[in-house]
Amino acid sequence: MKHVDISEYNPFEAVKTNVMGLQNLIDVSIGAGVERFVFTSSDKAAHPANTMGTTKLLGEKLVTAANKYSGSSDIQLASVRFGNVINSSQSVIPIFHEQIKEGGPVTLTDPQMTRFFLTYDDVAELVFEAVNYTEGGEIFVHKMDAIRIKDLAEAMIDAIAPTYGYDPTNIEITQTGRRVAETFHEEILTEREVSRTIENESLYAVIPEQSGENGYLTHNGIQGFEPVNGVVRSSENAEKLTREEIYRLLRTEFEDEITT
Repeated sequence: MKHVDISEYNPFEAVKTNVMGLQNLIDVSIGAGVERFVFTSSDKAAHPANTMGTTKLLGEKLVTAANKYSGSSDIQLASVRFGNVINSSQSVIPIFHEQIKEGGPVTLTDPQMTRFFLTYDDVAELVFEAVNYTEGGEIFVHKMDAIRIKDLAEAMIDAIAPTYGYDPTNIEITQTGRRVAETFHEEILTEREVSRTIENESLYAVIPEQSGENGYLTHNGIQGFEPVNGVVRSSENAEKLTREEIYRLLRTEFEDEITT
């Protein structure tokens, strides 16, 4: 249940999958002697404004707590938190692509919206690095690029429309308004989390709050990570990709359709 609108209209289904289903997997993994467990959360778990983000936040709590109640098991459990995956199912890029292919219009919920993006390779790297680095209970966050959705729509029209025989200037962008529970911007960390966040070149790692003075976990840091030196928490304030940078990203995803 990874889509905001589906989870919002089916909140208990989101709870059953993202909370109860997760807890089932945790229990089975502990019983089966699994050594590493990585939960794929979402940046929407930071200050959740919708059902999906709320279930992901609770999922992170379940994963962190499992490091304690796993008892004598050697399992170490961590979460990874990330934003929009480029060209993933039902995300904005394949939707824009299909609309451009049909000659438009391209539907934009709101021109103010910004999002963090990463590639499938980035996601795979994030999961594997969480497996390698975890000491138990952390939330790992990939350092992601931010894009203004209006810039993305315009870049996709310019890059892809000629492939289907359309003049980019003839494809309109129409504004449809925000969907239920949709946010203008995304945050990767809360202000409270920043105080216990460490980093290396590509990752942030949030040390579990439960490992503090009155907590129930022991955490001595992660080799190769240092305290953060400033974090841009919101896609609103993050440096946005330029038009040329967006073009390069699109060429990677649609190399057979973009020749210029």
